[in-house]
Amino acid sequence: MRHARVRALLGASYGKLPDAKILLLGVGGVGGFCLDCLVRTGVRDITIVDYDRFEESNQNRQIGSENVGAVKVAHLHTLYPSVMPIEAKVTAAWVKGFDFGPYDLVIDAIDDMRAKVAVAHRVSEKLISSTGGAKKVDPTRIELASIWQTHGDPLARKFRYELKKSGFGGDFQVAFSPEPPLCSDLGSFVGVTGAFGLTLCSAAIRKIACLE
Repeated sequence: MRHARVRALLGASYGKLPDAKILLLGVGGVGGFCLDCLVRTGVRDITIVDYDRFEESNQNRQIGSENVGAVKVAHLHTLYPSVMPIEAKVTAAWVKGFDFGPYDLVIDAIDDMRAKVAVAHRVSEKLISSTGGAKKVDPTRIELASIWQTHGDPLARKFRYELKKSGFGGDFQVAFSPEPPLCSDLGSFVGVTGAFGLTLCSAAIRKIACLE
């Protein structure tokens, strides 16, 4: 009964979700909502990677952040017992040494640009990435496109530049928003950061269920 309405929506394609293996890098304001969406939709085999602890300033946008001081992946494991937590900082060096082979999809919800570029070089054929949701208020501006077709998003522009500079010639999907930033400080709104996570989840579900 738990996933009956997802089954009604996806039909026979729903059967592909429980066996899919997903690696989710980053479980903050974007990744946390992506995780919640994946679990509620019926994906069982999810590995989450993050090194951070919850802070009071996370409480405007991050699932589980009421537990200030808790390791994010450890606490989210208590909320979603089926996930596999890895407490690690996703750096370029970590990416180089990690085995991505077992996973059907890799979802990038991290901020570190060097690490994002490294992930793209390792697994672009099964990658869905996110730019930043900070400083914005309109979730209807979020788009999903090839990294090379992103526009109007400063982080996406930086991402494209660093990929070109590194000699990357592949392609992958990116969630981004061309909405102009509303502030220069670290402003954020869960209506946008959460929507970025849900967009990543939607892209993942469509790929797994072969709806594209």
